[in-house]
Amino acid sequence: MASVGEYVGVHNPSSSCCDLLPSCPPLCFPLCTMESAISILVSQFKAFAGKDGPASTLSREEFRSLVISQLPTLVKNGSDPGVIDQLMGSLDENNDGELTFLEFWQLIGKLACKQGGFGQ
Repeated sequence: MASVGEYVGVHNPSSSCCDLLPSCPPLCFPLCTMESAISILVSQFKAFAGKDGPASTLSREEFRSLVISQLPTLVKNGSDPGVIDQLMGSLDENNDGELTFLEFWQLIGKLACKQGGFGQ
């Protein structure tokens, strides 16, 4: 069985779309809606990561800043230190006190499920 990684392409602005698909929609540049959403999530993670430590992870304070400024209505009481600690604890799979992008992505998935009315 093929892995997801085999089907993942990287957007190439010099082409009409990603190099993955043999035929892409002609209006794929600028990025399609879902591609734009992913690009925004990645760029926001990168914008907040690395101020207190490694550029590839969010520290507790970086995560708190991101939640307060970017998710003020989706994360209830996001400015409460206890809420941030609880969220960090539930997302930080390796218990290193920082969130990788994949650990952070778990929160995005949970928020998207709740926002979309999908069961969890």
